[in-house]
Amino acid sequence: MQENLTDSHKYNLWKNKLTTNGLDVHRVDELYSRRNGKGEILFSLLYTDATTPEGDKIPPICFLKGEVVSVLVCFIEKETRQKYLLLVKQRRICDGSHTYEHPAGMLDSESDAAAVAAREVWEETGIEVRKEDLTRLNSDPCYPSTGTSDEAMYFFYCELELTAEQIATYHDQAQGVASDFERITTHVAPFVEGHRLINNSNGILLNYLYLKDVGDWELLKAL
Repeated sequence: MQENLTDSHKYNLWKNKLTTNGLDVHRVDELYSRRNGKGEILFSLLYTDATTPEGDKIPPICFLKGEVVSVLVCFIEKETRQKYLLLVKQRRICDGSHTYEHPAGMLDSESDAAAVAAREVWEETGIEVRKEDLTRLNSDPCYPSTGTSDEAMYFFYCELELTAEQIATYHDQAQGVASDFERITTHVAPFVEGHRLINNSNGILLNYLYLKDVGDWELLKAL
């Protein structure tokens, strides 16, 4: 059974935010929606007719995605204390190239961001972490693309102390959910090298937020 757009959690979360902030929503047209195997809304392209409190028309196109988590996984080699990033490599629609990103995923209708973050790490990297092992970096979500999307992102990180041999086993492993068209490969790299592979602003910001939070000023200067 397919979920109707107007019944979905992410649609109502978005629309309630609009009205709370004073917008008068006259009409919303569903141009396209993609659903998961359960028929639930994953994301939608919407045309919106809405007026601001100042009496202006808001730009009409919205890519409805909802709340999202992104998780920095840092390996710390036990003997040398060198830090490594565990990234996921996959092709993206932005330009068709392979991108290197932190594990991430959408909350859909869930409210426990940390639990979703832990699950995404497992699904995309094969590493089992508890939500209690994750440190959250922002109390309120940030919006990567305010002009075109409602995507609201929460950042997390975790540190795992492993031997060099253990770290190596997580490199170049196939992951992802085939039914969601995910062809993901893990990629392990020294922190600075991994940082330079990332070309999305969310991932770059997450690296800086993590290093600031743990007080690693030496690595921060090296970026």
